[in-house]
Amino acid sequence: MLKMKLGVARSSGLDRSRRHEATSRIPYELKHTMATPPAYADLGKAARDIFSKGYGFGFMKLDLKTKTNSGVEFSTKGSSVLETGKVNASLETKYNWSEHGLVFTEKWSTDNTLSTEVSLEDKLTKGLKLTLDTTFAPNTGKKSGKLKTAYKRDYINLGCDVDLDFAGPRVHGASVLGYEGWLVGYQMSFDTSKSKLTRSNFAIGYKTGDFQLHTNVNDGTEFGGSIYQKVNDKLETAVDLAWTAGSNTTRFGIGAKYQLDCHSSVSAKVNNSSLIGLGYTQKLRDGVKLSMSAVLDGNNIHAGGHKVGVGLEMEA
Repeated sequence: MLKMKLGVARSSGLDRSRRHEATSRIPYELKHTMATPPAYADLGKAARDIFSKGYGFGFMKLDLKTKTNSGVEFSTKGSSVLETGKVNASLETKYNWSEHGLVFTEKWSTDNTLSTEVSLEDKLTKGLKLTLDTTFAPNTGKKSGKLKTAYKRDYINLGCDVDLDFAGPRVHGASVLGYEGWLVGYQMSFDTSKSKLTRSNFAIGYKTGDFQLHTNVNDGTEFGGSIYQKVNDKLETAVDLAWTAGSNTTRFGIGAKYQLDCHSSVSAKVNNSSLIGLGYTQKLRDGVKLSMSAVLDGNNIHAGGHKVGVGLEMEA
């Protein structure tokens, strides 16, 4: 019995030694990986989605997405303003030529604007995306274009857009650095025709799997912040703050989303102006989703003026 125990002890110690040796041979990059940080525009997105998704006050919306066997995607969107009856709509066609990394997108809207976008991703180098975006208004003959570049890898996400204006292009740049959950970003715009910096924004945040903190300063005058927390698999909450220099008013909001079951969810939000937003989303069947929302003025509950909205999304 003693020999057997000693044998087991030696075997266990040897196994531990072998496991340690095998672990030490794992490359450093595999043991210490960092997900690509989000683009500057996506910082704080989780909190913003709590306050925006599922709401459509004063509108009736219809979204339809289809895809052909050849890979062409069609997206049709339409909305009607309940108070005025004005209708806005758009039709978008997208073709993904995956073997060459190319994506072609064309869009037409009811304001008679045509836009074309061509993008190339991960072909020149891993993580690099180049996009040419052009718009044309037949009624006025106005044309515009923009060249976009984006580069993202571990720890870094860079972007630079240039407006194709021969009178003096405007340059828009953004960068986000991330390390162990911490995120630091900077965004700027420079007007070459005036040799002037027209935008200078700074942001810092912290992100984990169920918690996100975001603060930002825009042009040194607008200050904002948000907190997002996924309490559990069903409940998500968010807090949003904003303040402008020279003003004594602080904008404040609290929002939450609760998943009733796998087919339905409810949302609610309230701000310091006592505006209360309520939303309900129901999955009717695969590819069909109905959403209803309403906003109530808490200061004048009996005075009327409240708004409702209905949206229908279909995908095939």
